[in-house]
Amino acid sequence: MLLVKLTMLRNLDVSVKCLALTISFIFLFFVASAQDNSPYSRYGLGNQTPTTNVTNRGMGGVAAAYNDGYTVNYANPASFSFFQSSQEPGSRKLNSGRVVFNVGADGQGRTITDREGQAKFTSPNILFSHVMVGVPLRKNWGMALGIRPITSISYKIQNVGNKYDPNSGQLIDTSTTLYEGQGGAYLGSLGTAVKFKTGKTQYLSLGINGGYMFGSRDYNSRLSLFNDSTAYASAHFEHKTSMAGLYFDAGLQYHLKASEKIYVGLGAYGNWKQKINTNRNTVAQTYTYSNETGYIAIDTATFTSNEKNNFMYPSSITGGFTIQKMGSMLENEAGWMFGADFTHNNWDEFRFEGKVDSAVKSNWQVKVGAEFHPAPKKNVFSRTSYRIGFFTGPDYIYTHRTATPVLGITAGLGLPIANYSMMSRQSSMINLSFEYIKRGNNSNVIKENLYRLSVGFSLTDLWFGGKTKYYED
Repeated sequence: MLLVKLTMLRNLDVSVKCLALTISFIFLFFVASAQDNSPYSRYGLGNQTPTTNVTNRGMGGVAAAYNDGYTVNYANPASFSFFQSSQEPGSRKLNSGRVVFNVGADGQGRTITDREGQAKFTSPNILFSHVMVGVPLRKNWGMALGIRPITSISYKIQNVGNKYDPNSGQLIDTSTTLYEGQGGAYLGSLGTAVKFKTGKTQYLSLGINGGYMFGSRDYNSRLSLFNDSTAYASAHFEHKTSMAGLYFDAGLQYHLKASEKIYVGLGAYGNWKQKINTNRNTVAQTYTYSNETGYIAIDTATFTSNEKNNFMYPSSITGGFTIQKMGSMLENEAGWMFGADFTHNNWDEFRFEGKVDSAVKSNWQVKVGAEFHPAPKKNVFSRTSYRIGFFTGPDYIYTHRTATPVLGITAGLGLPIANYSMMSRQSSMINLSFEYIKRGNNSNVIKENLYRLSVGFSLTDLWFGGKTKYYED
C-alpha cells in the first residue's frame, strides 16, 4: 500500500472531523444563544466576550507573551510564527508543518441582584466562542484565520410605576415599560506573523491581523398605560443599527533563554482607534398584543431607514510577560509557567454616531495566571495540564457616575486525547476553563455573578509539504 494514500485518507479524516465540529458548534450557537439577560449589556457595545482562547482563560486570560504549537492565541497575532514546522535541508521550502484547528463554546449562568438584594434573577446561556485555524507557511512564518464574537447584547427589563407628564409633572396613569435588546459584534480575522532570530537564544516575532467587524444593536421599548375607565393604545419604539467595517490589530513577542531550563517571554498587542460604519432604522408605532397573534402594529407615527453613520471603536494596549520552566520526558521532570498581563482600554474615545456615551469610560485590567505540567508517568493525570489565575479591574461600563468593579477567578485543564493509530501524526486536546466573575458591588444599582464553563477542542495534524516517498507492500 502506498504511504501517500494513507496520508490522504488521514488528512481527509481530520478535515471531516473539523468540519463536523464546526457545523455542530455554529448550530448550537444559533439554537441556544438568546437566553441571556444582562442589563449592563444595554450600554456601549454590550458585554465584552472573552478576548482569549480557552487555554488562556484558565490562566486568568494571560496571553501577551504566550505561544503554543497546539493553540491559536488569537489575542496576540505575533504568536502565529510559533506553529510547529521544519524545512528541507539546504532549502527554504517547508518540509512539514503542524496545522492547528481550535473550536470552542461557553456555557454560563448569570445571577442578577439589585442593590437591596430584594430581587434576584438567574439566566443560563450557551454561546459560540471561536473557530480558528493556524497554519505554518514557512519555518518561523505562520498565519491564522477564524471568527469569534467580541460583544453581546441581551437584556429584558420591565419597569412598573406611575407615568408623569414630562412638561407639567402631572400624573398620567399607571404604566408598564418593557425594555428589550439583542445583538452584538463579531470579528472575522486573518493574520500573519514572522519570527526573527536576534541572538543565540533570542527570538523576536512581529504579527498583524486584518479583519471585518460586523454585527447589530437592536433596542426596543414598549409602553403600556392602564386605567379602569380609559383604554390606551400601547406604544412601541425601536432603534435597530447594523454595523460593519474593517478592523486591524498588531502584536510582538520577544523570547529568550535565561538559563539552562528557564525561558522568559515578553509580549504586547493592541489596536488603534478605528471607524466602523453603521446603518440605522427607527420606528415609533402603536400596537396591540394577544397570546394568539403576538404584537400587531396599529399605526406608525414615525419611520426612518438607512440612516448611514459610524462609531469610533477605541484603542487598546496590552503588555505582559511569562516565565517558563520546560518539562522533560527523558529526565522525568515537571514543567511550569507563570505570567501576568496589564491591559488599558481607551473607551473615552468611543463615539456612537458622533455622540459621547456617558455610560462608558476608559478602564484597565490586571491578569495573573500559571500553568503546571506534572512529571510524565503512565497515567492520564500526569499528562494533564493544570491552570489557575485571576483578573481584576473596573468595567468599561460606567452607569450613574459609578465605577463597576470586576473580579474574576479562573481554573483550567488541558486533557490530551489518546490516539490509538500508530500511523497517525494527529494530536488532539480538550481544554476546559472555569471562571467565576463578580461584577459590581453595593455601590452599583445591579450586581452580577457569572459562572462560565468553556470547552475548547484543539485538533492538530502534521502535514507534509516536501517530497513524498512511496513504499510498496
